[in-house]
Amino acid sequence: MNYTVGETAKMMNLPTSTLRYYDKIGLLPFVKRTESGIRMFQDEDMEWLGIIECLKKTGMQLTEIREYINMAMLGDETIDARLQMFLRRKRETEQQIKELQETLETIDYKIWFYETAKEKGTTNGVACECSDVPKKYREVKQRLAKISSVSYTHLRAHETSLHL
Repeated sequence: MNYTVGETAKMMNLPTSTLRYYDKIGLLPFVKRTESGIRMFQDEDMEWLGIIECLKKTGMQLTEIREYINMAMLGDETIDARLQMFLRRKRETEQQIKELQETLETIDYKIWFYETAKEKGTTNGVACECSDVPKKYREVKQRLAKISSVSYTHLRAHETSLHL
């Protein structure tokens, strides 16, 4: 089945301008055109668009995505290079997930902190000692304390070097 840019945009939940931009920068070499130059997407193009959107969500730059598409268009001689690219992207995505998990844990800790402060009517004395902090948030508290300590030490060293 053939789909116009507008129909494809709706199906993929993307603005039509995004599809036109993708085409302009070479991300859609597989899209057919009518004799009058109108882009006509086919069912198999939806998978390509899905991969492009997936890679974008991982933080991959459009130039890198274009490299992948160019490799794919070359055929089987680039299988290993494409596999290596996806293995690298997987490692990078796993690292992003780890960092986001730590971020979420920090947010959860701060929610606990402010809920506790709200109950007390003050932030004074909340989480002063690790023993005051629920077990599930202690690692976050320690990580934040470590960052704070390192930042302060770095700042003092910088001030000293500037003779402030």
